[in-house]
Amino acid sequence: MLKIAYSPIYKYELPDGHRFPMIKYELIPEQLIYEGTISESNLFHPEAATEETILLTHDKTYWEKLKVLDLTAKEIRKIGFPISELLIRRGTHISQGTIQCALFAQEHGIAMNVAGGTHHSFTDHGEGFCILNDIAMASNYLLQKKLSKKILIIDLDVHQGNGTAQIFKNKDQVFTFSMHGAKNYPTKKEQSDLDIGMPDKTNDDLYLSKLIETIPALIDQVQPDFIFYLSGVDVLESDKLGRLSLSMDGCKKRDKIVLNQCKKNAIPVAVSMGGGYSERVAHIVEAHANTFRLAQEIYF
Repeated sequence: MLKIAYSPIYKYELPDGHRFPMIKYELIPEQLIYEGTISESNLFHPEAATEETILLTHDKTYWEKLKVLDLTAKEIRKIGFPISELLIRRGTHISQGTIQCALFAQEHGIAMNVAGGTHHSFTDHGEGFCILNDIAMASNYLLQKKLSKKILIIDLDVHQGNGTAQIFKNKDQVFTFSMHGAKNYPTKKEQSDLDIGMPDKTNDDLYLSKLIETIPALIDQVQPDFIFYLSGVDVLESDKLGRLSLSMDGCKKRDKIVLNQCKKNAIPVAVSMGGGYSERVAHIVEAHANTFRLAQEIYF
């Protein structure tokens, strides 16, 4: 059975006018249930990650500041959200959701988090709508529990996974791969183990050919026993922050390439949704829903 992490806390109410589409986290499972792709039994509701787990990845000083909402105005601006206790708690539930997805993936081949992909969160600070780095936390959890020896992170969000690259820059057990818009945020890129920057207006043909050229060879090279996949849909041409030009079908084909390679190589994969900022929320939800539909089609 496809196990999917979701909690009502994922849909966090931001002040009016904020551009981050939090409502997508509620609409994605609703759409999937409505159309019959999943049922309520597919969903599980993660608890909060423990402090011990958080500190496997994030600095104690940073976590202590988060807990008491003691970030400076500059630190809050870098994150991009007004900070609150509920928002911090939301991050702990999302991160635990990705951890539990990793455990379910080892059992069923794949598991998915309706949220997550918070790859701009560094060891000691947050950026770009990201407070705690869920995939980094889940990776460190697997390694600490000796449930994995070699992890590959495939980050196909349109923005480089700078926080993830920084967290694992000196950790050979985790290979970070980011394929993103070359001229997009962040202006200052960190160095992943492999970075591929795509030019503005990259279309389906260019993007998919580069991905097909890269993924099988990368799996052969890294020989991972676990994969985390960040499937951001901000690669769409309709995305307000993306700068690439993938169609809805192209985005779906991207996911199919990754998931087929994971299945073919019998490597468990945990999927986090990442970004999506199209003008119409329906486009965001549809693109994310395609990832879940493919997971059911390919694995179950």
